[in-house]
Amino acid sequence: MSLSMHPKVTILLAARNGAEFIHQQLESYRSQTYSNWELVVSDDGSTDGTLAFVDEFAKSVSQRVVVLRGPQQGFWQNFASMVRSPEVSGDLFGYSDQDDVWFDHKLADAVSWFEQIPQGEPALFCTRTQLVTWQGKPMGFSRKFARAPGFANALVQNLGGGNTMIFNQAARLALQKTPPEAPMVAHDWWTYQVITGVGGRVHFDLRPSLAYRQHGENVFGKNVGLQARLTRALGLASGQMVQWNEINVKLLNQVRDQLRPENVAILELFARARTAWLPMRLWLLWQSGVYRQTAIENLALNLAAIFGRI
Repeated sequence: MSLSMHPKVTILLAARNGAEFIHQQLESYRSQTYSNWELVVSDDGSTDGTLAFVDEFAKSVSQRVVVLRGPQQGFWQNFASMVRSPEVSGDLFGYSDQDDVWFDHKLADAVSWFEQIPQGEPALFCTRTQLVTWQGKPMGFSRKFARAPGFANALVQNLGGGNTMIFNQAARLALQKTPPEAPMVAHDWWTYQVITGVGGRVHFDLRPSLAYRQHGENVFGKNVGLQARLTRALGLASGQMVQWNEINVKLLNQVRDQLRPENVAILELFARARTAWLPMRLWLLWQSGVYRQTAIENLALNLAAIFGRI
């Protein structure tokens, strides 16, 4: 059975002291060409005018707006709390940062794609973004990813930014099976790993769906250009990727009974590769089939493996 003809999209907005930009984000919801949405705001203890903006917006739209008290344990816990919350309902669910501006076709594009997906099949829609300065001036686009999404990619790279992600109820149910106490690197990487891990479908749309503001408060920021490449290289050199992989492997092992058998095999080979001696380390990494999206990134992955940095 396919998705209903007019599914409700629930926007999951994680907020904390976002008064400077949240008004623009809220107005971009109002401008959506697809109108069957509702908004859930999980506020992580704002002390500025964030909630006042949300309250005024709620009074001015016909769509339902719900405000929840966030866990105040960091950005990914805030998003994860909404995925798990019994107060959240809907057919499709989309993460939202507080300082972006959605393009008016964002929800319509996602809904159009989900109409092709059987209702019980976990699925994730994500896109490129238009990068803008702190003041909102365009500064290019996020990278194009050409290789197919999959669990072997998700183990070593997040494909889409969380601010572009929309997933269905079957995907949400899979995510809810992650133990609440399980740490994660980021909510979007967790989402990509779990949905591909259980055999779900992922679509990366090359059409940008939002303006992604670049400023000092971005948690991860843009993923293009020399600075981003250097950041990733330094992450490999400093061992940051080792720490991230350790967290991800532990998390995935906690839901391994939900993973497809072939993905359990990939996970086990990758985990063994991380602790094996050369040359077995490279052999196991190759056997696992894990991959990043570009040749240069895959070269960096193999160099990191040589130096024990995976």
